[in-house]
Amino acid sequence: MNSALRATVLQEWRGLPQIIPRRDRCQQSSDLLPALMQKLGLKERLRESEVIEAWSSIVGEFIAAHSAPVALREGTLYVRVLQPSLHYELEQIAKAQILRKLKQRFGGKTIRELRFRLG
Repeated sequence: MNSALRATVLQEWRGLPQIIPRRDRCQQSSDLLPALMQKLGLKERLRESEVIEAWSSIVGEFIAAHSAPVALREGTLYVRVLQPSLHYELEQIAKAQILRKLKQRFGGKTIRELRFRLG
């Protein structure tokens, strides 16, 4: 039986208007979370934590022991380096290679630039 016809018949029989049930507005959390994370700015933070976790596997044990990624802001990864000599080597020699590996692993939109800072 047609639901509109049923509602009309019940309305006439009861003498009251039939309450039309609302549509179910439930959605799966997997559909809602990406948009919510984007709204709150958490998607970038999630990518930042992924990059920090993968740092040692990308650059190697020695460099990872003397440097650490600090932040990922607007496509720029900021890395803290402990020694000036290592800072020079990373900035002048290994920067392009590390950036290429990062882009290969996380995509060119996530990391576009790499900046090293002493500290």
